[in-house]
Amino acid sequence: MSRRSGTVSGSRRRDRSLSAGARRRRREWTGWLYLAPAMVFYGLFVLQPLGRSVQYSLYDWNGIGVARFVGMDNYIKIFDEPDRLTTLVHAFELMLFYTVLSVVLALAAATLTRRLSSGAAHAARTVLFLPQVVPLVGAAIAWSWLYSSDGVINETLRGVGLGQLARPWLGDFDTALPAVGFVGTWVMLGFCMLLLSTGMAKIDPALYDAARVDGAGPVAEFFAVTLPGVRRELTVCVTLTMIAALASFDVVYVMTSGGPGRATAVPGVEIYQLAFTQAKVGAASAMGVVLMVLVLAVILPIQRLMRER
Repeated sequence: MSRRSGTVSGSRRRDRSLSAGARRRRREWTGWLYLAPAMVFYGLFVLQPLGRSVQYSLYDWNGIGVARFVGMDNYIKIFDEPDRLTTLVHAFELMLFYTVLSVVLALAAATLTRRLSSGAAHAARTVLFLPQVVPLVGAAIAWSWLYSSDGVINETLRGVGLGQLARPWLGDFDTALPAVGFVGTWVMLGFCMLLLSTGMAKIDPALYDAARVDGAGPVAEFFAVTLPGVRRELTVCVTLTMIAALASFDVVYVMTSGGPGRATAVPGVEIYQLAFTQAKVGAASAMGVVLMVLVLAVILPIQRLMRER
């Protein structure tokens, strides 16, 4: 009798194990079914164009006629021709404005707005976030007017007795790229500030109290409590602003089209001009692939480093 009951209980345990395994497999398949539509669209509109770009980058093709296979020549020209290599250098220079300056100012703004009253803090965040809701093309046109020879910036300088500093900011080889980069700072500041403010709101107030008890001042409190507390948000800000700097196109194209000369030429503008102005689809595709690899090479190590710290 005991042997029979042991056999029955063993079979019940096997049945329960089998049913649990079946439910687990059903949940996995259900998850894949929910993901399937997104994966199909991702494959059609991201992976398939990416594969085509890699394919086109191996050919000399004007987009209409017969393509001629040239192998890696289009990639070699990117690093052999100074003009194309300069566009990559300009993209890294824009990181100083899009990433470094934006994140530093956003940290300062988020820290200061925490000390304001609720109404003043909301007003400040709204004003700083406004550039995010303004179409970039419209913002670029407005800033072009501000930077013009008789624009608000130059007129203000003349009005306060600093007329010697007035200049055509977008027409000067020395100031064109910084002028465009400052617009990137203006655009990204509000987004980073809002993200960092959200991260600071999640920090336990007891940590600040403990820091004050230990005698920490505002600066020490910032580096000991605030900065470690917004590590994840800081990683997101750095990642997105770096991608924006490397992939910048609309603001640069509307404001300068890469000029004067090639003082503000960036990869996005170079790709557009190669493909649609010079009818060099293969060279444009190669530049696009190099830009994608460059983004991954910059972003992935930074994300890993930020997570480890």
